[in-house]
Amino acid sequence: MLERTKALLRALPAVHEVQARLETMEEFTEFLTNDGDKRRLTQVIRESVQKARHQILMGQDEDLEESELWPWILRVVRENLRNQKTSLKRIINATGVVLHTNCGRALLAPEVAEFVAQQAQRYSNLELNVQTGERGSRYVHVEKLLCELSGAEAAMVVNNNAAAVLLVVNTFALNQEVIVSRGELVEIGGSFRIPEVLKAGGAQLVEVGATNRTWLQDYEEAIRPETGMLFKAHTSNYRIEGFTHSVSGQELAELGQKYRLPVVEDLGSGSFKDGTSLGFYPEPTIAQSVQAGISLVTFSGDKLLGGPQAGIIVGKRELIEKLKKNQLTRALRIDKLTLAALEGTLRLYERGETDKIPVWRMLSKPETELRAEAELLKNGIEELAQFKAEVQADFSQVGGGAFPTEELPTWVCGVQPQEGTVEELEAFLRTFSVPILTRIKKDWILFDPRTLLAGDREEIMNILGQWKSPQG
Repeated sequence: MLERTKALLRALPAVHEVQARLETMEEFTEFLTNDGDKRRLTQVIRESVQKARHQILMGQDEDLEESELWPWILRVVRENLRNQKTSLKRIINATGVVLHTNCGRALLAPEVAEFVAQQAQRYSNLELNVQTGERGSRYVHVEKLLCELSGAEAAMVVNNNAAAVLLVVNTFALNQEVIVSRGELVEIGGSFRIPEVLKAGGAQLVEVGATNRTWLQDYEEAIRPETGMLFKAHTSNYRIEGFTHSVSGQELAELGQKYRLPVVEDLGSGSFKDGTSLGFYPEPTIAQSVQAGISLVTFSGDKLLGGPQAGIIVGKRELIEKLKKNQLTRALRIDKLTLAALEGTLRLYERGETDKIPVWRMLSKPETELRAEAELLKNGIEELAQFKAEVQADFSQVGGGAFPTEELPTWVCGVQPQEGTVEELEAFLRTFSVPILTRIKKDWILFDPRTLLAGDREEIMNILGQWKSPQG
């Protein structure tokens, strides 16, 4: 085996040899038209040869023979060029932020992604009742599951949680007043704020209470004939502590029943799981809000649920039916791929297999496992001799506006280049066809294994092996 590895390494072509060969092949001529494209091709070739060398050394060469080496190299180059051609590309998330908003938030479980791919390539019964042969509803594929998991009477899904709130407000409070606590006028990200979403739905906002303390009496005193809804927004992306008071969902639900007003709660990053099992601060689950008597509960699909971007609405059947008839529903509906991803994820909850959902697997990763993975990365990086590396105790983050004050104890691999700065190295890691995102802390680049996936460590080693200081 050792002799075979040495033979493959000797036969591995140099970068300039690969470049010369590609320049004679028609499929690569588009990269020879200007200096910028030529430099990009050279970079991809260098990266591809280095990746091939690393795979041979790691025994990942699929029993390659010398005669197959050139086709193999060309395949790697094509794959890397294809990754560079697309705007949306895979990245390696070494930040330790599990629900990284800028990087797509929740990852789908592999079997869910496979189910989505199947639905993407085949016709489906998206809106077909196969028993009657007549038109059906796309909501039936997930409504029963959502009701079973939440305890609600009915459910529906739109394209994101802001859309869910918009639809609810437009249906039940158009040209009417919505009462909400001042302490719950949250900004949900990207400068989108609850007050603006409520106004866009055609409602007039009525603020009650103070920033830190709101009482049930504040809501009741604000109720008038013009009131259309009582609204509660869970502050899932921040927490107010100290001299505070807020009205519980059950109290608000009872007030709504007294005045025959719908009570809506936006959970933001809603969850079917109780985070206290992981030592997290208590946050309301979807089932708890439904059980409290809330008329309609809205939450995201791509945060703690661990599925695709979606706005999920569960609650009273008569209210859900009215939402489905709103003309906005068609504009806000989800497509078949999102629906497939959501159904597949919900099936995992139904079977009690939440350990297969990447979000929950990452959040519950044992410290012993994290430390072992950080040690493996450190040992590999030290062999490169271009860096100083050490294992450090640190904290990961949940991200995505969920459990905002929670810090997850973790172990990271801290790296410093022997030449150049950590800022230059951090920028370098983002330039590849598969960019690597890290974080800098006290003059160390940190690689957090909590968010690394299978094969990421090998790619990190491959890319770090190509580091050259800009001053060098």
